[in-house]
Amino acid sequence: MKSEDCNVRFISRVGRHQCRVTRMLSDKISPMKILRAIILLSVFCFLFTACAPAPTSHPTPLPPSGTVLFQDEFDTSNTGWDRFANEGGIMDYFEGGFRILVQQPGLDFWSTVQKNYGDVRIEADVLKLAGPDENRMGVICRYQGGNHYFFVISNDGYYAVGKYINGLTTLLGQSEMQPSALIEPNMISHLRADCVGSTLTFYVNFNEVATVQDADLSSGDIGVVAGTFSQPGVDVSFDNFVVMQP
Repeated sequence: MKSEDCNVRFISRVGRHQCRVTRMLSDKISPMKILRAIILLSVFCFLFTACAPAPTSHPTPLPPSGTVLFQDEFDTSNTGWDRFANEGGIMDYFEGGFRILVQQPGLDFWSTVQKNYGDVRIEADVLKLAGPDENRMGVICRYQGGNHYFFVISNDGYYAVGKYINGLTTLLGQSEMQPSALIEPNMISHLRADCVGSTLTFYVNFNEVATVQDADLSSGDIGVVAGTFSQPGVDVSFDNFVVMQP
């Protein structure tokens, strides 16, 4: 046998006789047997992979109740709220609060902060700065492309819970805004809205005024809202905005 019939490195280590034996054994393995071995190995690998258990995914645990998810006292003007100013009105940071001025009748302005939550507890203080007492001012939850739930009061002593879906406003649990002695005109009102599952609960000045059920929206952004009825010029300010885990 010539040395070029074997691997040169193998010959130099073990000698030509062992190389000849190895070559003879290799010659006895038919190509069909090699093909069968490859097929069996491939099937085994496929079955092993298919039967291997899938990795277990664990849902992210919710933070404890009362955990602050977002908070803004509007001391700076870079916390992410939508703002603008034009002939229709103003939404902007103003003197340590967030101001909404609506200069057209029958119009709502709302501002969100580009967050996404499911169940939340929202609290905020709101004060009328100027304009008619017949107004709307409050907070919103589960904002999705314009759709949202709203919790509002008016400076003349009324409240409402409702939803805005596809351009249609619907009050929930009431056919019109309801009066409440808890709302004091021209005073700061503390609002709280709990959006938990399909249950929506509204508190005014630390007292529950309404609980309703609705399942159209399950998650989304949070924000503030103000609006007019027949008279323009509603001007309100929000402060001490807090979002917590319910």
